[in-house]
This record gives sequence, C-alpha cells and structure tokens, in this order.
Amino acid sequence: MAQDQFKRKLTAILNADAVGYSRLMGEDEAATVSTMKSHRNLIAEQISAFKGRVLDSPGDNILAEFGSIVDAVTCAVEVQNVLKEKNEKLPENRKMIFRIGVNLGDVIEDEDRIYGDGVNIAARIENLADPGGVAISGTAFDSVRNKLRYGYQFSGEQRVKNIASPVRVYKILTEPKYDRKVIGERQFFSRISRKVAVTAVLFFAIVTGGLVVYQIYLYQSGRIEPASLEKMVVPLADKPSIAVLAFDNMSNDPEQEYFSNGISENLITDLSKIHDFLVISRNTSFSYRGKPVKVDQIAKELNVRYILEGSVQKAGNNLRINAQLIDASTGHHIWADRYDGNISDIFSLQDKITQKIATSLAIKLTDDQQSHLTQHGTKSIEAYEAFLKGVDLAHYLRMDTGKIAESIPWFEKAIKLDPDYSNAYAALAEAYMRGSVLGVNQQLGISLRLTRLRAANYLRAAMENPTHIAYREMARFYIMRFQDEEALNNAEKAIAIDPNDADNNSVMAQALIYSGSPDAAIPFCERMRRIDPACMF
Repeated sequence: MAQDQFKRKLTAILNADAVGYSRLMGEDEAATVSTMKSHRNLIAEQISAFKGRVLDSPGDNILAEFGSIVDAVTCAVEVQNVLKEKNEKLPENRKMIFRIGVNLGDVIEDEDRIYGDGVNIAARIENLADPGGVAISGTAFDSVRNKLRYGYQFSGEQRVKNIASPVRVYKILTEPKYDRKVIGERQFFSRISRKVAVTAVLFFAIVTGGLVVYQIYLYQSGRIEPASLEKMVVPLADKPSIAVLAFDNMSNDPEQEYFSNGISENLITDLSKIHDFLVISRNTSFSYRGKPVKVDQIAKELNVRYILEGSVQKAGNNLRINAQLIDASTGHHIWADRYDGNISDIFSLQDKITQKIATSLAIKLTDDQQSHLTQHGTKSIEAYEAFLKGVDLAHYLRMDTGKIAESIPWFEKAIKLDPDYSNAYAALAEAYMRGSVLGVNQQLGISLRLTRLRAANYLRAAMENPTHIAYREMARFYIMRFQDEEALNNAEKAIAIDPNDADNNSVMAQALIYSGSPDAAIPFCERMRRIDPACMF
C-alpha cells in the first residue's frame, strides 16, 4: 500500500500483559484459560467505560486505544484496582496479575488496526511496569501530570528494543500522599530542552577551559617576573589565593612520581580546609606539570597571588622535601625551606609546610582547622602509600576505565593494612560507582549489580569514621539513587568540612539542582569554576 494511503494520527495506547502466564498454563491449562477470559472481560469493560476500544487481545495480551490520554491513564489505574479485587477472591496459585503500559504517540491506522513506534513503545513500557502497576511514557506524563491526582516515580530514560531514542518512563503512584508529586525526576534539567542544556554546558566549558588553554610563555630568564594585578583575568579574591604546583620528582625512580604527586595533593587538601584561603584544585594546578611556564603567567591565568612549588626526593626510607612560596605580585620569595626526615615523618613534614604557609600569610588557624590539618586518615605509612598509588591512577577527572580498574587493588591494599582508613573506603566506593557508569565491571569480570553492591558496602564502611570525602561520595551515591534530601544533607556536611574542595562544590551544586533549587546551586558552580578553571564538566 502506498504511503499516502495510510492515515496517521496521535492516539493514546494501552498495552496490558499477564505476568507468569506460561507458568500458570503449565500448572493448570483449563483454569488459566478460564481466569484469563474472566480478567479480559473485566479489562474490556473498563476500557469501554473510559471511551476506549480494544484493538487486539492475543493470548495474555490486550491492546487498546483512547482518544484521550487522561482517559487512558485513568482506565489503566482502574483496571488494576478491579483486577486486585478479583484476585483477592482467587487461590494464591490462581491469581493472575497484569502489567500495564500507556503511551501517547503517533501511529499508522489501517482499517481497525494501528501500527508504528507509538504502539511499540507502549509494549516496551509495559515490560518496565511493576506487576500490578502502571508505567507511562514521558509524552503521556507531560500531558497528565497536572490533570490527575496521582504521583509519579521517574524511572529514568530507558533504551528500549527497536526504538532509536531513549524513552522517559514514569511509574504511577496511587496513594493519596503522592498526589501530583514527582519523585526522582531531575527537576531542573527535565524542564529545559536537551539542546538548551547541551548549549549551556558547552558555553560553560568554553569559558572555563579558555582560562587554561591560554598561550603559555617559555622562560626567557631565571628571574621571576611580578604578575600585574591589573592584568588578572578576574580580580583577586579578598583572601589569600594560592596555587600548589605539582612537586617535581627528584628521585632516581620514575615510579616514585605518585609519591610527589600525593604530597602536592595533600598540601592542596590541607590548605583548602583553611577557610581563609582560596586554593586552586589539583586538576588545574597540575595542568602546568612539565611546562616551562613563568610564575607570573600562572598567577594571571589562575587569578592567584601566591604560588607554592617544590620537589620531593625519596631514597629508601629517607625523604627530602624542598618547598618555596612565591608572591607572584612582587616576584619575591616569601620563604624557601628544606624538610628532611624519614618516611615515617611524612605527615609531620606536610603539617610543617602547611603551618609555615599559614603563618607566613598571617592566617590564624582555629582549633577545628588545626585539628583537621593533623588528621591524615591513617597512621600506617604503608596504607598511605598504597592509597596515594590508587589516587594517582583513579584521579576523579580521569575517565580511563583501565586506570580505574588498576586503582582498586591499591585501595583494597590500603584498607587491608588499615581497616579504619575511611578515605580509602570512600575512594573504593567512588571507583565502583564511576565504574558502574563507565563499564569497569566488565574489566573486573563482575556483574553490574555486584559493582553497585560493593560501592554501597564501601560507603557504609567509610561512614563509620566520616571525612569530607566520605560525605561527598555518600552524597554522590544518593544523587544516583534519586534520593535528593539525603544527597543534600551529606553534601552540606562535606562542604562544612572543606568548602574549598572543587569536587565538594560540584556535588553540592548537583544536589541542589536535583532537589529543585537551581538558583541556590549557582554560587557553588561559580566557586567550583573559580578554584578549578580547567574543569570541563
């Protein structure tokens, strides 16, 4: 038949299917046929009552259409109510439960039958409904959400067979307490088009990324040129601002790079816990590694006044750390010092450097800040080294599934050496959560379900002695589970401990956006961009 002979129309489609029909037929064929006939008649009566018509009813399936999507959804709920009453009168092994899917879509009409994606989507959505429940498509939801006194559980965008684009799916909640409530929906992003969202993200990426890809000049002399305060990309903060560059690995072993990276990152972490500092994140400050770039250029690009640079030399158990703090506005060294000790002294050496910076910049530490600075999460040097190796492999902006998989044994080694190492548990949870999205479970040879289960178990262990990392990853976990209130609660605790951590600010912004407060998220987005301008996400 030629295309122009087909009649197209927008219609509401209801698809119902019996759960476990084959099992029931295998147990008692005659009784199952009798029950099916009775249930089908009840369903047909409801369809007729709501001005719909049955199009087909092969086997255990019923296909119907309605002129109104409101009638279709109301009918689906009423069908389940009627069938529930009917099933309560039947023996347990004879109960016949249905799933129902409803879609509003374009179809092709040929005599008394309809075809097309609109019908297929209804059938696929029915498979996603709970037994005894109703699931509807995003197009149906958009039309009925403010017209019917039901609640809606957002089940995400689902890829369904033979349909090119993902389909939004919502489960109907009939209890009065859910009246017109939408649970789990990403409220901010659900109200803007994908095109607008992508455009906004790209704009954000261009603006923030542009600060980093700005041309870097080569050294022309060994003299440190002062940075012009007038030429800063944005004005300096009203509190001391600092970038800690990646410390050079001066050991003879290139494999020790993780250790010098770890010391630099820990200094960033410790300084960021001091609320009177503005500290550039590792992701951005480490982007200058190996580049012969002038200090004044870094200061202008990152909008900071102070630069900390240094080197680490590790030979056996002996350790030497050289560090120098530079005032980029004058080009002068504020101080330069050398710290020698044993590997077992690593924590005290880091504390000395942090306290020296605070003292030099006239920052008075509170008792709480002093306490946080001396808490390194573990007293085991071996566990600490294993943790640093894992962090170096699985740094949070890396999307390399191989690196994430490689990091897991190091974090596992860390908690084996110190079963109370909260940050190591949190890092494991993050690795498994990120892995569940990126497919790391395939490299590990485990199921997606086990990947998520391990993430949850490691998070529980991390929360036995919570740090800002543990709170942050717990917030991320709740965001993934659409539990917005719990996500926000944990994100707030992470921010309270370390308000200058870029990832804490990112998760806090996400929690606010997903809980329906996008305006409140803006300051956290701005702070994240300020302390991590290289972040493209």
